[in-house]
Amino acid sequence: MTYREFRAPTGLLPVVACLWRNDTLVDGTERVVPDGCVDLVWMGDGPPLVVGPDTGPVLWEPTGAPTCGVRLRQGAAGDVLGLPASAVRDLQVPLTEVWPEAGALSEQVATAGDTAESLRLLAGAVLHRRATPDPLATAAARRLADREIRVADLAAELGVGERQLHRRVTAAVGYAPKTLARVARLRRLIGADEASTMSLADQALAAGYASQAHMTDEVHRLTGVTPVRFLEDVRLTAA
Repeated sequence: MTYREFRAPTGLLPVVACLWRNDTLVDGTERVVPDGCVDLVWMGDGPPLVVGPDTGPVLWEPTGAPTCGVRLRQGAAGDVLGLPASAVRDLQVPLTEVWPEAGALSEQVATAGDTAESLRLLAGAVLHRRATPDPLATAAARRLADREIRVADLAAELGVGERQLHRRVTAAVGYAPKTLARVARLRRLIGADEASTMSLADQALAAGYASQAHMTDEVHRLTGVTPVRFLEDVRLTAA
């Protein structure tokens, strides 16, 4: 059972982090944690879904078939979807609820029969949107991913007020900047753990947490498990 990511076609690179296929859910469950992304997902049967940015863990149940999806980059979802990304936060909705004109596409994906064809159809639909990510939200997401920074300092660094930063990041990503910062911190923790033999306390500081206790509280809120349990079997996915 595997989860694999594929590079997006060249024309989609500004808005798509990856295409992916997941065989894990054929006969197993999977805990999905917040990554700041919106995905267009085909569950192996039925119409495609828009899976919004989560603010907590979601346990996906077995589907009986491989699943696949198109993962939108942080900051691209609002323009690709054509509505504020916050409108689908913590939601899984049929694609036609977001794109009412996508009835024929939804039917084609539902009857595609395999993940490769479903990905081709979904990627083509995203390309057809000709979306342009909000450069401010994209820059904010990139800076938060790189290092710990206060939201007020981030706004000043980007040359805007905190209110404008909050409005545009929420619309483009689906989170307020503070929530995006918490998710970015979690992703730095995952990245550090993949290549580190540091103690848990040192990993916490390296990821940007104030202390190991702060990390424990935040990791539990975002993943539903302890840091030790979470880091036992986690990988950094494209975002």
